[in-house]
Amino acid sequence: MKQAFKLKWKYLFFGLVIINVLAIVVIIGLIFWPVKSVPYDVAEPLSEDESSEFVVRTTKKNLNELVNAYIDKFSRHMSHQYIVTLDNDVHLLGEIPVFSTTVPLSIHLEPIVQDNGDIVLKQKSIAVGLLQLPNKKIMEYVKKYLTMPEWVIVQPDEESIYVAISDMDIKSNFQVAVESFDLEANNLAFKIKVPYKTLGIENPIDQANR
Repeated sequence: MKQAFKLKWKYLFFGLVIINVLAIVVIIGLIFWPVKSVPYDVAEPLSEDESSEFVVRTTKKNLNELVNAYIDKFSRHMSHQYIVTLDNDVHLLGEIPVFSTTVPLSIHLEPIVQDNGDIVLKQKSIAVGLLQLPNKKIMEYVKKYLTMPEWVIVQPDEESIYVAISDMDIKSNFQVAVESFDLEANNLAFKIKVPYKTLGIENPIDQANR
């Protein structure tokens, strides 16, 4: 009986030793086993013109204040002043010299958003005091006497004003385009494109070559 107990203990001991050895062999094998390379996607470097785009919504009141603040600063030293009022349409008010006198000017314009994000202000009605003049002639006076930014183009032949929002010179290097311009619904939205370089995000390849 005692001999059988010693024999059983011996088998258990050697069995435990064998299990431990196998465990160590498996662990070593897992550590040093050659790993098969797995393909993965490498992020493409940012190109110079890549950017993020945001849509900003505003109201007629806020936009009207911004537009007239810009006009006031731009035309402060000009001979003839004007303002813009946004209501159910775009209303341009000012005065221009006609026949050696200055007469009040009033133009109602309908904004039409273009595919490129610019706006065409199509003339709805126009008046220069009590004078009866052809619309084209009045628009020629507007073009001649009311100084506007380079990106605002008065087109007498089309009886319209082209507002090239996409050509605005913005110091931050942002690009602006009109998303929607529905004055009656007070739905005004602009797309603002922010170039990555404006935020200090550089091309990874350029960084690696330094």
